[in-house]
Amino acid sequence: MKIDVQDRAGKKVRSIDIDDAVFATKPHRSLVHQAMLAQRANLHRGTHKTKSRGEVRGSTAKLFRQKGTGRARMGSNRSPIRRGGGVAFGPRPRSYAQALPKRMRRLALRSVLSAKAASDKLRVIDELSLEKPQTKEMKNVLVALGFERSTLIVTAQPAEAVKKSVGNLQKVSWMPAAYLNVLDLLNHQGLLMTEDAVRAAEALWGGDRVNTRRAPVSKVQANA
Repeated sequence: MKIDVQDRAGKKVRSIDIDDAVFATKPHRSLVHQAMLAQRANLHRGTHKTKSRGEVRGSTAKLFRQKGTGRARMGSNRSPIRRGGGVAFGPRPRSYAQALPKRMRRLALRSVLSAKAASDKLRVIDELSLEKPQTKEMKNVLVALGFERSTLIVTAQPAEAVKKSVGNLQKVSWMPAAYLNVLDLLNHQGLLMTEDAVRAAEALWGGDRVNTRRAPVSKVQANA
């Protein structure tokens, strides 16, 4: 698959070949949805907690005798049915983490990247290096490349100047190629990648890493 490489002014510089296994595979909608839910669940801290009747501070003495008062029987003031008492079935700390196999995560990521490329929401720029943070310069680059809505900028290596340049731009985010994930790709309409970032993505999720399986071990090799 070929894609155009543009400069900061939005002019075509050249065309490059990109890996079809990463940017032109058939999208798996159900797998992308599963990966998104797993990633959102992994962000859930699960630190919510309420105090039970055994953890609420107060006396354990019975409030009044069982018989003869004409009132309903009552235990201590820690009872869940009393104001200030414990909670009977409140939330407790737990993990919401969902495990997803590595091959499924990679396939979901390739599906989203392929969908971005197929819908013409992927732009490749030759370079995006800045000596110092420049918000106005970064905004002009995005306008020249045709990004009007939320945009995710991806570089091959960490770039502090680029990160600070997009900090004040609304709905614009940045990350290195190694941290690409399904949730951030889905949360942004456009995707801007440097040429080096494209090659880094191909090295991470394309080539020999596609559909790799462990070779079966024969009985002769197992007995050797």
